[in-house]
Amino acid sequence: MTNIKFTAQEKEQIIIKIQKYFSQELDQDLGQFDADFLLDFFSNEVGAYFYNRGLADAQQIISERVEHLSEAIYELEQPVN
Repeated sequence: MTNIKFTAQEKEQIIIKIQKYFSQELDQDLGQFDADFLLDFFSNEVGAYFYNRGLADAQQIISERVEHLSEAIYELEQPVN
């Protein structure tokens, strides 16, 4: 897996959320540089866990859909003598 990359707009929005969290939950001001550094740290060190969970969820959905399609195809079979 390559490193998770965000667009400038996504990164800006995430940094704002990190700063808001630190302010509201930890009563600490976090500058933009520190929030950016923290985002990079979590992206590099923890991002793969979230990425892999997303892949597992997608695989589960695909498996369920394929099973449903298989059942639908089975229902279309015609009886033979």
